[in-house]
Amino acid sequence: MSAPERIPPRSVTPQELLARGELTVRGRIREASNAVLYCTVAYEGVTAACVYKPVAGERPLWDFPDGTLAQREVAAYELSEAMGWGLVPPTVLRDGPYGRGMCQLWIDGPAGDAAAQEVQRLLALVEGDEPGPGWKAVGYADVGDDRTALLVHADDERLRRLAVLDAVINNGDRKGGHLLPAADGRLYAIDHGVTFNADDKLRTLLWGWAGEPLTDEALEALRRLSADLAEGSRLAARLAELITSAEIDALRARVGDLLRTGRHREPSGEWPAIPWPPV
Repeated sequence: MSAPERIPPRSVTPQELLARGELTVRGRIREASNAVLYCTVAYEGVTAACVYKPVAGERPLWDFPDGTLAQREVAAYELSEAMGWGLVPPTVLRDGPYGRGMCQLWIDGPAGDAAAQEVQRLLALVEGDEPGPGWKAVGYADVGDDRTALLVHADDERLRRLAVLDAVINNGDRKGGHLLPAADGRLYAIDHGVTFNADDKLRTLLWGWAGEPLTDEALEALRRLSADLAEGSRLAARLAELITSAEIDALRARVGDLLRTGRHREPSGEWPAIPWPPV
């Protein structure tokens, strides 16, 4: 008698793991202004680290009265995936030990000093008025003792994609500390709770391409996204579970404006364009 055929184990996607796995709280990340819990999640023999942000631990924001930070974090992930860039770690909305909240895959970065060095390759303060080769100027920063330095970021295609994504989701708080260089060389971005407002809220460190033509890659991603946001689409239905109809209309308008101008967003001049503190 022949041996029975071995059936390979079914692979578990990160989304399944996060949505269906058992969450175990391991500690709290105290630097965060809202409740952020470091957890492990286990499902069908697969275990991973993750971040769980319960809605019960959110501080109310007067200028974001609708929805929750958790819902907007998930909506930002959905938009990142729709654009095909995978800039936001897998993120789901689920119940957990402290109620409904956002659950996001933990991203391991380079170890030790290598992590700080990788961030320094993306953001820097330099003397003088010119950013230098390979860098884009953002603006001047007060560094104390009546001195200023030029804030710059790398002329890096990963950051350039993120600048487009932030313009799409209307990110009101893109700081340097929200950039996560992964050990495999990919770049991820986190903390998207203040996004999707119907009013223009864009504040970011990534103004280096302001006014410049969008890349062909970005224009193609925006065209796909515009089609995916049509009334009755799967993406539109999913976003309707997370943000308001007015916010979805404003999202469509932002995508349309980027396609119409074909250029990166510029600061409006109506409020500070760079978040403070910038890190």
